[in-house]
Amino acid sequence: MKPLILLFLCAFVITSCTREYQPRNIENLEIKSIKIDSTSIRTIVAIDSNTVMFAGSNGKLGYHVEGKKTVIKTVRYKDTLTPGFRSAATNGSDFFILSVSNPALLYKTSIVAHELVYKEEHEKVFYDSMKFFNELDGIAMGDPTDDCLSVLLTNDGGKTWNKISCDNLPKIVAGEAAFAASNTNIKVLGDTVWIVTGGAKARVFKSTDKGLSWNVYDTPIVQGDGPQGIYSVDFADELHGIIIGGDYLKSEANERNKAITVDGGVTWITVADGQEPTYKSCVQYVPNTEGKEVFAVGKTGISYSKDGGKNWNKISEEAFYTIQFVDRTAAWLSGNGKLGKLVLPHE
Repeated sequence: MKPLILLFLCAFVITSCTREYQPRNIENLEIKSIKIDSTSIRTIVAIDSNTVMFAGSNGKLGYHVEGKKTVIKTVRYKDTLTPGFRSAATNGSDFFILSVSNPALLYKTSIVAHELVYKEEHEKVFYDSMKFFNELDGIAMGDPTDDCLSVLLTNDGGKTWNKISCDNLPKIVAGEAAFAASNTNIKVLGDTVWIVTGGAKARVFKSTDKGLSWNVYDTPIVQGDGPQGIYSVDFADELHGIIIGGDYLKSEANERNKAITVDGGVTWITVADGQEPTYKSCVQYVPNTEGKEVFAVGKTGISYSKDGGKNWNKISEEAFYTIQFVDRTAAWLSGNGKLGKLVLPHE
């Protein structure tokens, strides 16, 4: 091969590999809405672009497959109690759903069978979110029943769950808790997990060993009152992350309700302060966009950022509680009495 041609090819390869991702301009979008009666849905598991699993209030558990009838079952405890589910997760082979309040009930489940794998009775029990690191290791978190957050761990694929002693967890401030708003106040990446709180304090709890040891970091998010704080967290990689929330009772406020980090969650910088978006219950990076494309959803509509959360545009007035991406072009959403399907352009 001639040296000039070889040089050209090498330059082409280097340029192609180092070219920055160009985010899409998304100013409006169409959302396919699927009505789901008699339940409020705050947690979903996006299986693929055609299938989503969901759990909600009134004990509802369901699977929706595009082009087919949605299958919905009612989970009952001892034939009388219909739990309210706000956490759902999968380890890749099994699904798990976790109810919020007393008694807290964690099921390994399919649409036809439900196995109770953990139960907790306490007047203060209230679980907020659940995720899996891999096929074996999982974590769930909830409000404090003592002087620390409630943290459950499994290392056998969800067959058994154990609550961590407060002796091995950071102390919380009186009035500090979390929000079961979208199943996104936990983020896992590799062996690292971040948990976010609100109320009296809005902080980030971080563990790099799957929940065995923890550090806690302050944030500038609005805090001090019960409905204030961080409602959702996501990370594009080990260093770059975003948190969002605000004041649920002052949902049009947009100051100190969103922040980003570039050091793994140790320090946080307020972004778009006094600008869109207002209160949001869920924030998620779009996969394979180098941390540039971000969506935030809540009862105040849907907002989109193409620069990692620094600036935003409101692109829909439709209210949803949570969003979960399948890939760069497809996402599932859920809200009060509905699911949503979002398809984004390839370019």
